Amino acid sequence: MVFEQLASWPVERMAVIGSSLGGFYATVVAERTGCPAALLNPAVNPARDLAGHIGELTSFHDPDDHFYFRAEYVTQLRVLTPRALTRPERYFALIAQGDEVLDWREMAARYPGAAVHLLEGGDHALSDFETHLPELLGFLGLSG
Repeated sequence: MVFEQLASWPVERMAVIGSSLGGFYATVVAERTGCPAALLNPAVNPARDLAGHIGELTSFHDPDDHFYFRAEYVTQLRVLTPRALTRPERYFALIAQGDEVLDWREMAARYPGAAVHLLEGGDHALSDFETHLPELLGFLGLSG
């Protein structure tokens, strides 16, 4: 499990970054470890959003690649879902109001008190991500 791997990491020098479902997982890790997190159009309720996709699916990038999404994955997501953020100042969220997959209002509401940058327009993939990288790195204290 991820948390076993992180047990020996220096949390005081660690941060997590995640996009979409990865943003959900980054939030889970940040809440459990206390590290900062940078989130890009983060999924906020994947158990709800993915519950209707149980069964055989195809990979987005390769339609010939089939996999089975099981009901227990939804249960696992539900169990992992953090309650309210314990320290919102540890979070930076880059949220596109033009996200065609997730509702930007729900994303913004999930991170009250966090450093939230709402982008006018944009898309789920954050196609202009490189223009926002300096702000993200600055939040993490990595800008030069």
